[in-house]
Amino acid sequence: MLGELIEKELITVSDIIPAAENHTEELRGKLNSAQRLGNEFKAKADITFNTRKGPKTVSTTVWAVTENYIQLKNGIHIPLNSLIDIDF
Repeated sequence: MLGELIEKELITVSDIIPAAENHTEELRGKLNSAQRLGNEFKAKADITFNTRKGPKTVSTTVWAVTENYIQLKNGIHIPLNSLIDIDF
């Protein structure tokens, strides 16, 4: 695990910043798989993203992936350019 594990309810969208490198394209396959796992099997993915306080990891289901965001439960949107890694 790359970042501090937090609950999705503790994600503060205003603290999310872009990662040092944009990993969007290399994670595209994992993003699509995480969405399918979440929608069809209710399985969780570990999503690591960059914040002002350092990398954070949340274990949750992915509801949707758009061109610029990953959508989690409770209307939480994480910008794709802040993603560091995704694992299942």
